[in-house]
Amino acid sequence: MEQVDLIWHNGEMVAWEDAKIHVLTHGLHYGTGVFEGIRAYPTGTGTAIFRHHDHLDRLFKSAELYYMPIPYTLEELRQATHELIAANELRECYIRPIVYRGYGQMGLYPLDAPVEVSIAVWPWGAYLGEESKQHGIRAKVSSWRRIPHDALIPHAKASGQYLNSVLAKIEASKAGYQEAILLDSHGFVCEGSGENIYVVRDGQILTPPQTAGILDGINRKSVIQIARDLGYELIERDLARAELYLADEVFLTGTAAELVPVREIDDHAVAGGEPGPITQELGRVFDDALHGRDPRYAEWLDVVAVPTKTA
Repeated sequence: MEQVDLIWHNGEMVAWEDAKIHVLTHGLHYGTGVFEGIRAYPTGTGTAIFRHHDHLDRLFKSAELYYMPIPYTLEELRQATHELIAANELRECYIRPIVYRGYGQMGLYPLDAPVEVSIAVWPWGAYLGEESKQHGIRAKVSSWRRIPHDALIPHAKASGQYLNSVLAKIEASKAGYQEAILLDSHGFVCEGSGENIYVVRDGQILTPPQTAGILDGINRKSVIQIARDLGYELIERDLARAELYLADEVFLTGTAAELVPVREIDDHAVAGGEPGPITQELGRVFDDALHGRDPRYAEWLDVVAVPTKTA
């Protein structure tokens, strides 16, 4: 991780190395936290945060689902993020706001523990590697199933829930793959360890529905709109595991990973083992949207005034 100068913590800018919490912080012991992953990109009008309001809105909704009232307004967190990016003089960055139960209460009942908020920003390249976006990745269907609706809340981006993804990611990595694909509790395709998944068959784009236990990704919403704007038929439905192997194309989307083709799943080459034409077209338009090159999606950009970093 590349260190920067400042982190926003409970309303104040603090030095990166001083952004610390107590060892008895509730969220550290029980996973009682929610977070977002957001990116800011250089555009023709300056540094812009991609779908910032949508991400912060989901943060507040995740917090509500876990009974954590955020002690700031959405606009206050938006402005704090702008100030943090400017203070660190970043032209582009990854943004991690996190809301968690802090120090002051131990035990499973969390509501007496304070709710704390931190925002960190730092330079971070493509999560699965820059080459992944051009050449695709190898993925493995995990033996671990995605958490079901009746155990936790898949729609919330909650800290403790990511142990599920951690197990899948480690399993895939140890087996020599770059990413894991999780099935839901019924055996249907759900999502990657940190990305939504899409299958292209006979010109149609298929993706699991929200009832499959997916996280309703912000980039998922973006790619669905872009696909429909380009005239593709996009269908949300259950996907059988074998449809991954029979697909003409497979790709993933997520804020950290952006849009990544999948060239191989469980040692089955997807199509010819190269990114397909629909994936490539969606990737180009999506990248244009991220960097402000497509006026159709200008409303997705929250422009930040960031000073030019001096040498």
